Amino acid sequence: MGSKQENKVLVVDDEEAILELLKYNLEKQGYEVKTASDGITGVEIAKKFLPDLILLDIMMPNQDGVETCRQLREVPDLHGAFIIFLTARAEEYSEVAAFDVGADDYITKPIKPRALMSRIGAYFRRESKKKPTTNQINLGDLIIDRTSYTVKLSDEEVSLPKKEFELLYFLAQNPNKVFSRDDLLQNIWGTDVYVLARTVDVHIRKVREKIGGAYITTVKGVGYKFSLN
Repeated sequence: MGSKQENKVLVVDDEEAILELLKYNLEKQGYEVKTASDGITGVEIAKKFLPDLILLDIMMPNQDGVETCRQLREVPDLHGAFIIFLTARAEEYSEVAAFDVGADDYITKPIKPRALMSRIGAYFRRESKKKPTTNQINLGDLIIDRTSYTVKLSDEEVSLPKKEFELLYFLAQNPNKVFSRDDLLQNIWGTDVYVLARTVDVHIRKVREKIGGAYITTVKGVGYKFSLN
């Protein structure tokens, strides 16, 4: 990610007033913005626009935000994009469903524009500060490439959303070192983005489902580590 003037944001929401409000505030901050009023259109625009960040409503007609997010995460060119859900639903199962399909964050309505702009800025600032010591990690059958945000297992590409990738990459860079949930939250999500501790568990579970359970080990009562046998 470059400076915020170079960052592109897509807003997908079926409420016209919210689209206008967010578009106005985002453009005021210097972002390039496109909008869509439903999930199907949002996916089509995203494939061409290639946004760096997507603000996505959950409750929409024809295709809800969860399915839309799932489809967005299947687009290779969007693997590095942030996806933040905006929703009036605050139930825990909705939040877990959002993270299950690859969301990076989950914000409940009503939207507070200044707070949201600050949160978006925090994502881009954190991204711009990342200076990985190496771009590729080779661990036998597992190859993790930070440049292309790709993971290969036994020569088969594994699709990981941005935060799942960063979690795996961080743990693999520090093999056999145990990290608590708080450590992982701070290193992957940052201190200026509020995310619940259970988010780490959800992301770990999703990574294990895709690359197998042997690589990431749970250390009971402490946290997680990347195991090298």
